[in-house]
Amino acid sequence: MTNPHDIIIRPVVTEQSMAEMTEKKYTFVVAKNTNKTEIKKAVEKVFGVNVEKVNTLNYDGKVKRMGRHEGRTASFKKAVVKLTADSKDIEFFQGM
Repeated sequence: MTNPHDIIIRPVVTEQSMAEMTEKKYTFVVAKNTNKTEIKKAVEKVFGVNVEKVNTLNYDGKVKRMGRHEGRTASFKKAVVKLTADSKDIEFFQGM
């Protein structure tokens, strides 16, 4: 089994993700090759909470130009994790 810290890469801190925290929804960038059950187990193990549901979104990198040079932004996978009603909040997000 993989390390749960390798599955959860970083939290997403945006206006929309901060607003969803009142509904116990937390957003993370996760490893691209993981599935919903692996994400659920990793969040439960790392933060000690109960996860009700996981939604995932795959983002493809966009083509960007800098003068005549062309490159791509990184593609990534995002997961929105909804906690159960009786679960405690994730303290990591409280100071933001």
